[in-house]
Amino acid sequence: MAAMRTRPVIGISCYVEPARFTVWDMKAALLPFAYVDQVERAGGQPVILPPVGDPASALDRLDGLILAGGGDLNPAAYGEAPHETVTHVRDFRDDAELSMVRAALDRDLPFLGICRGLEVLNVALGGTLLQHIPDKVGTTVHSPAPGEYGWHPVRVEPGTRVAEVTGIAEADVAHYHHQAIDRLGDGLVATAWAPDGIIEAAELPGRSFVLGVQWHPEVGDDPALFKNLIAEATARPRG
Repeated sequence: MAAMRTRPVIGISCYVEPARFTVWDMKAALLPFAYVDQVERAGGQPVILPPVGDPASALDRLDGLILAGGGDLNPAAYGEAPHETVTHVRDFRDDAELSMVRAALDRDLPFLGICRGLEVLNVALGGTLLQHIPDKVGTTVHSPAPGEYGWHPVRVEPGTRVAEVTGIAEADVAHYHHQAIDRLGDGLVATAWAPDGIIEAAELPGRSFVLGVQWHPEVGDDPALFKNLIAEATARPRG
């Protein structure tokens, strides 16, 4: 009788920030619970990966990887000086997540980048970022106010992996970002756009599952991206 396969283990990157909880006010490794909840409900076992030590070394024990949202990458990572609006830069997190992306690609590990996670994927592949979207499009629709998601439509390219996974051609999704892909990294293909032309999704063809979205599916009501990541992670041979 074949052994029952356990839940695939999905690593999720996290923040290290000052935080208040119960009676404490101190630095914490933290992550919005929506990420954890989505992975668990999709059938995965979530494991939070703090950006300390060598988190890339843990990838041999994982079945999939999610890079979560967060502050801005240091523009030095893609050879630019910082715009005056660049904020919440954490160099230690940049270093850890760039190494995790590269290790995931080396292993063809199923990968989902969310918001900042898409930006890290792009930079890891040699791409650059648009440092402040309002300078290009003239509005703050992508992040209307601190702590407030913007909702606007994205158009998904037919025949792409993100179209196959989500089953949508256009949908309103939650956004909170003031940066986005500028020049695409090596091999990345843009697969969804906002009405103002901002790239909202990109994927790496020829891989089992490597894609990123600029929106926040963890706060939406469509679990398709998480379910497909878990399906790919479950099907992946365990060495």
